[in-house]
Amino acid sequence: MSYSDDLLRTVLKRARRIAVVGVSANPVRPSYFVARYLSLKGFQVIPVNPGHAGETLFGARVVGSLAEIEGKVDMVDIFRRSEAVPPIVDEALELFPELQTIWMQIGVEHAEAAAKAEARGVTVIMNRCPKIEYQRLFGELRMGGFATGIVSSKL
Repeated sequence: MSYSDDLLRTVLKRARRIAVVGVSANPVRPSYFVARYLSLKGFQVIPVNPGHAGETLFGARVVGSLAEIEGKVDMVDIFRRSEAVPPIVDEALELFPELQTIWMQIGVEHAEAAAKAEARGVTVIMNRCPKIEYQRLFGELRMGGFATGIVSSKL
């Protein structure tokens, strides 16, 4: 998939409330640190994982499904296998008429679900990570792609 930097920048600037489907409570899992990073950047992250429903992550209560979310959602970020995407997209389209973006994480793609969302006017990003794109587009990538805050004079 090829997405212009302008499109990715627009998606990340307009999203304020992001449902992260498949978030983990394990801090070494990518879904955890991506959701945590987004929350630290000022996005309101709604963690979605039935196995952790009722727990608190990033200052928010984990919900078991998209149906448990109250209010609008701007973006649904999917950390699930590609074959699990269609029902998530269907539910998101049904529940959130103002939905702007479906974002599928690195390794996650589903052309039919993407086409369905796009037909409803929803922007779809597949096989990308919003954390990586945010860091790249807003000048936060450092040594080796990590925003470490460490500067070495031995480079």
